[in-house]
Amino acid sequence: MIQVEDLTKFYNDLCAVDHISLEIPKGEIMGLLGPNGAGKTTTLRMLTGYFKPTSGRIRIKDHDVDEQPVAVKGLIGYLPESAPLYPGMLVYDYLSYIADIRGLRGEAKIARIRDLVDHCGLHDIMHKTIGELSKGLKQRVGLAHAMMSDPEILILDEPTSGLDPNQIVEIRDIIRAIGQEKTVILSTHILSEAEATCDRIVIINKGRIVADDRTANLKNATGGMRQISLGLQNATEADTLQTLGTLEGVADVTARPNADDGVLDVTLTCRSGSDPRAAIYAAVKATDWILLEFVQHARDLESIFRELTKEN
Repeated sequence: MIQVEDLTKFYNDLCAVDHISLEIPKGEIMGLLGPNGAGKTTTLRMLTGYFKPTSGRIRIKDHDVDEQPVAVKGLIGYLPESAPLYPGMLVYDYLSYIADIRGLRGEAKIARIRDLVDHCGLHDIMHKTIGELSKGLKQRVGLAHAMMSDPEILILDEPTSGLDPNQIVEIRDIIRAIGQEKTVILSTHILSEAEATCDRIVIINKGRIVADDRTANLKNATGGMRQISLGLQNATEADTLQTLGTLEGVADVTARPNADDGVLDVTLTCRSGSDPRAAIYAAVKATDWILLEFVQHARDLESIFRELTKEN
């Protein structure tokens, strides 16, 4: 559906996007993650044809974005971070106006507006002015705008920015429903939302792709340090450090008594690619310690993001 080859964008001497290449198949929800200034919005704007790349090539459904911009824009619905709405208009009048711009007339126009009202949950606000709506409801109206022409591809730039938790869940559900029929690309700073919404995660840092995989694969990837938590009785800090700190695959051990129940809370940091759980269990079993807790902490998207986008 979308092919990006060696995409680069300079602003004078600043390289905002640095030789990005990726393919996005039809029907995928792809999350574009990165810190501020990583190049997310610039990338999205080049995909829509709003920005011209310095070099590289973008093809969308066999159309070259540079050579056939009008055809490409007909395939894309775009919602920027701040939806471009007219605050003085009623929601119905605004959607009717957008439908007219998109060339919809008569029964086709009415049917499309009704479909979007159902899809985006706008029934109760159709005769309210846009300016009096909450940001979450404005985002829904913006989604309806982006989808008016029934595009095959939907590009969303920070669609949940500034929303409260309930509004985030509502927008996420709408995006998941849209993703059953369309290709969706969204950028976000909210990592939990990317994890819950996206089929695939692409992380960029300083204009370059530093990770690209299915969400589940990214979380389960080797590399990076994992941690294991133990709860021990009859163990001292010194004995714990001596016994567990020398095990193969264990990089570091910390131990501190829990004042509430007298249990020794132990945290072991494991070396990259190692799995010392069996050795840890055997070492504890060989003592008179009582093992009350043994938990390996799975890597979450937040820890992976921090690893891949830290300064050094």
